[in-house]
Amino acid sequence: MNPIETVREHVGEHRSGLLADLVFALAWVTFVNVFFDVVSGPQWAYYLFMAAGVVAYFGFFASLKAARAAK
Repeated sequence: MNPIETVREHVGEHRSGLLADLVFALAWVTFVNVFFDVVSGPQWAYYLFMAAGVVAYFGFFASLKAARAAK
């Protein structure tokens, strides 16, 4: 199987998950950019908020999974 077919197969299997990841990433980056445009915070805080998006991502989807399991 060539690499292109492998990528197509992977995307086909995980389409909704990839879309959710993309939407979360776009929302987080947009929020952080707008927030720091408004408050004019220091550059180190901007990078810290961007890195905190990784923790927010895993926390959000873990809580979503727990909520679905409790249903």
